[in-house]
Amino acid sequence: MNTMENDLVGQLKKFIPAEQITANPTVLEQHSKDESYHTPHLPDVVVFPKSAEEVSRIMKFANEKNIPVTPFGMGTSLEGHVIPYQGGISLDFQLMNEVLEVRPTDFLVRVQPGVTRSQLNKALKKHGLFFTVDPGADATLGGMAATNASGTTSVRYGIMRDQVRDLEVVLADGRIIHTGNMTAKSSSGYHISSLFVGSEGTLGVFTELTLRVYGLPEVITAARAVFSSVEDAVTTVVSTLSAGIPIARMELVDARSIKQVNAYNNTTYPEKPTLFIEFHGSEGGLSYDIEFTQNIALENGCQEFLFETDSKARSQLWDVRHSLAYAFVHKSPGKKMMVTDVCVPISELVGAIVDARNHIDGSELDAGIVGHVGDGNYHVILMIDLNDPEEVSKAKEFNAHLVEYALSRGGSCTGEHGVGVGKAHYQRREHGEALDIMMAIKDVLDPKGILNPGKIFMD
Repeated sequence: MNTMENDLVGQLKKFIPAEQITANPTVLEQHSKDESYHTPHLPDVVVFPKSAEEVSRIMKFANEKNIPVTPFGMGTSLEGHVIPYQGGISLDFQLMNEVLEVRPTDFLVRVQPGVTRSQLNKALKKHGLFFTVDPGADATLGGMAATNASGTTSVRYGIMRDQVRDLEVVLADGRIIHTGNMTAKSSSGYHISSLFVGSEGTLGVFTELTLRVYGLPEVITAARAVFSSVEDAVTTVVSTLSAGIPIARMELVDARSIKQVNAYNNTTYPEKPTLFIEFHGSEGGLSYDIEFTQNIALENGCQEFLFETDSKARSQLWDVRHSLAYAFVHKSPGKKMMVTDVCVPISELVGAIVDARNHIDGSELDAGIVGHVGDGNYHVILMIDLNDPEEVSKAKEFNAHLVEYALSRGGSCTGEHGVGVGKAHYQRREHGEALDIMMAIKDVLDPKGILNPGKIFMD
C-alpha cells in the first residue's frame, strides 16, 4: 500500500467501518476493469457501503477533498463505465443488495442498487410477478439504471428508463434526494428520474430504486426461425412489427454466431441466420399471433420454424443467445472481446445489418452479428488481439463505420451499452448543441467533477 492509499484508507476509517474499506491489490485489480477491451486503471481504494447515509458521508468527504468516486456494480459493463481512470474511490454496492419491499397490487418493487436481475426475479416469482429488463448479463439493477440497460424483452416491455418510478440518489455534495414517487403518472415538475437514468454515475450515486414489475404471462412460447439470408430474417422482423404482433422477444443471430454457439455448446443448430422469438400472453391470443408470425416468416423464405413451449426447452433455446458472448470469448484464447452497439430506426434495419455484414466480409475481421432487432438495436461481436496494432485499428475503424452509418440515418451510437469512454467522442456528432445542456447540468450537480470523471464527456 503506497502512502496515498494508506492516507485515504485512514481518513475513510474515521466514518466508515474498517472492514468495509480495502486497498488490497487483488481487490483493486478487480475494480480496475469491466468486460470491455478498454485499458484498466486501478482505484486507490475500494469501499463497500451498507446504507445511503454511509454513501452520503463518503460523498461529502470526497467532495471536500476533490477525490474521484466511481460507482461499481458487477463490472459487466462494456464501454469502460466502471474503470476509475483518475483513481480515487471505487464504490462497490455488493453489500447493498436487499429487496426492500414488494407491492404486488401496485406492480412495484423497492430495491437496493446491488440487487441483481436474477435475484429480483427469484424474489418476485412467489408473487406471480417478474422484472422484464434482460440485458443477458446478471447485472445489478443500480448498474442497469446507470446505463439505461435494455435487452431481449425491450420490444414488448420497454427499456430500463420505462421501469423506473423513483430513485434515491446521493449527490456529489452528499445530499440525498428522491427523483419520483410510486404513482403511475405525474404532471408535477421536471421528470428528473429520466435525467438520472443513463447518467452512468456522473450526476449522482443510486442507493435505492423503485421499479415497475409485471404479472407472469399465462403462456410463454418460444420459436426458432431459420433463413438462408440475413436480409430475409430482418425483413421478417420488420414485417412482424408492422403487423402489430405483440412480440415479447425477437433476436437475430447470424450464421457466424450460430457456428460459434455450436462449437461452444456442442449443439447442432443449422448454421444459418436465425431469429429467436418469444410470445407472451393467453392461450387463445397466442395461437393467432404465432400462426400470423409463422406465415410472415414463410413468406420471407423461412426454411424452418420450430416451437418450444416447455420451460426447460425454452431456457435452452435462450441460452444460445445469452451464452453467445462467452462462446466467442472461450473459443478465442489470447483475444479480447469488442462488442459494438448501435441502434437505427426500424425502417433502416435491413440496410444497416446488410451493410455491417458486407463491411465485415471486406475487412478480414472475424465477427458475428446479433441483436435485439425488434427495437432496431444490433451488435457485432469481434475478438481482437490487443497486441496486434493492425487488428485493433481495423476493429476501431469498423466500429466507427457502424456508428457513422447509424447516425447518418437518424440512429444512435449506443442502443443500450451506454457511452462510458468508448462512445464519448461521438456525443457531439449525435447531440449537437444539446450536449452543451448536458454538460451544464453536470456542472450544476457536480461542479468539482468528482463523479465518474472522464465518462460520457470528452476531457
